[in-house]
Amino acid sequence: MANIVAIVGRPNVGKSTLFNRLTESRKAIVDDFSGVTRDRHYETAEWIGKKFTVIDTGGFVHGSDDVFEEAIRDQVYIAIEEASVVIFMVDVTTGITDLDDEIADILRRSSKPVYVVANKVDHAKLHHESAEFYAFGLGEVFNISSATGSGTGELLDAVVSHFEEEQEEDEALPKYTIVGRPNVGKSSLTNALIGKDRNIVTPMAGTTRDSIRIHYNQYGHNFLLIDTAGLRRKSKVNEDIEFYSVMRTIKALEDSDVTILMLDAQDGLEAQDVNIFNLAEKNRKGIVIVVNKWDLIEKDNKTMKAFEDRIREKIAPFTDVPIIFTSVTEKQRVLKVLEVADKVYANKTKKIPTSKLNEVMLDIIESYPPPSLKGKYIKIKYVTQLPGRTPMFAFFCNLPQYIKDPYKRFIENKLREHFDFTGVPIQIYFRQK
Repeated sequence: MANIVAIVGRPNVGKSTLFNRLTESRKAIVDDFSGVTRDRHYETAEWIGKKFTVIDTGGFVHGSDDVFEEAIRDQVYIAIEEASVVIFMVDVTTGITDLDDEIADILRRSSKPVYVVANKVDHAKLHHESAEFYAFGLGEVFNISSATGSGTGELLDAVVSHFEEEQEEDEALPKYTIVGRPNVGKSSLTNALIGKDRNIVTPMAGTTRDSIRIHYNQYGHNFLLIDTAGLRRKSKVNEDIEFYSVMRTIKALEDSDVTILMLDAQDGLEAQDVNIFNLAEKNRKGIVIVVNKWDLIEKDNKTMKAFEDRIREKIAPFTDVPIIFTSVTEKQRVLKVLEVADKVYANKTKKIPTSKLNEVMLDIIESYPPPSLKGKYIKIKYVTQLPGRTPMFAFFCNLPQYIKDPYKRFIENKLREHFDFTGVPIQIYFRQK
């Protein structure tokens, strides 16, 4: 992430709309009241062949007691620190406010290139009114309308002039998504892994409203980490914003390779967690279950086993899933989560040679053949792994229509037993030879 553009400014000047336009996405939630974007999010953009990452920051609000606004302010400082170029966004319809002056003061002291962008310049008359922003002493003012896109081309020409050509990043990086109900510790886990407060963490549930993508490359691990907003039960989704967050979580889950499902040890596995688990299984994702806040549980030597058994009972029939007990605040077994996620990803992308498959599975099938039906015997002759991003196996036989689910489960269990597909859903097909 060498080339980074941070969009900063007070709330509701149109930062998220510009972010969505630059990244050609709907990643940032846009709404008409301030403070909607609470966390930064990252997305790649491209202009005249140069790729860069855009950060949409939370609104900058000074001197506020509100816990979010204080955290948002810190986000802006971090964005300025991380960025190669800063876009300082102001609203031509309101002119310069004390807050704008304050942000300009911070930016004048930073050594980064800063572009002042007057937003909402929707007609010619407003072009003259934007001249007052030259008072910031930050150089040229770019007039744009982030809603319609006018003026963004000239701005991007100036922004990318600071970037050198860079090699394409490997698109094949594994994607790990952290999901779970609100306030189970998803953002704390992300912060513990990267050693930096990249997400806002407060004791209130629902702080992370958007999913945040981070390229993680340390301790021998290299992947994209996606931290999502908490999934609430549908009855609790009463704000438009919460609705978008749930949609975004589902989208992030669909885009991922491995889903890290976080639970709160004090609550256990609730119905909503089972929904997320089923969603991940349905989408053929690798799954790791992480039980957080384990330090708060009174334990004896049977506690962990009993807890694990209860989880497996609720997620049956797909129970071949790793379960890790952590305490993110105490930094207990945090890196273990990555090790296990890597292992699950390896299982998900594993290819088994056809000769090995036939050698192992045909022996088992010969010893335990499918039960005959209506006096007809089913003969399975050959097995192969089908190409795809998840493990899929085709068994060729004379009467595939007579094979029932219990025998399919038996075959799946034998595949798991001999080839280790822990944490990964398997698809099995019986086909006519």
